[in-house]
Amino acid sequence: GFSVDKATLTRFFAFHFILPFIIAALAMVHLLFLHETGSNNPSGITSDSDKIPFHPYYTIKDILGVLLLLSVLMSLVLFSPDLLGDPDNYPPANPLSTPPHIKP
Repeated sequence: GFSVDKATLTRFFAFHFILPFIIAALAMVHLLFLHETGSNNPSGITSDSDKIPFHPYYTIKDILGVLLLLSVLMSLVLFSPDLLGDPDNYPPANPLSTPPHIKP
């Protein structure tokens, strides 16, 4: 029959471990280049007079966005940690029976 081997699981874990870091790095590079050159202007009119300096406006905006995201995530984690969890991970305990993984 079909089975998943150790090499497949290792590859799966490696990609799923490293992918968020790659996405975060690409997002930082994207923000850096966006703040450096500004967004695209399809009308062809120069927009240099409309640009504002990176600091403090974009810095404060970015810090505020990160703080807002972290506050939402922290409130979810601290006030209702089981909200997104799977109830199958919390079976009720039965003190009268030995769990099947314990061999006498």
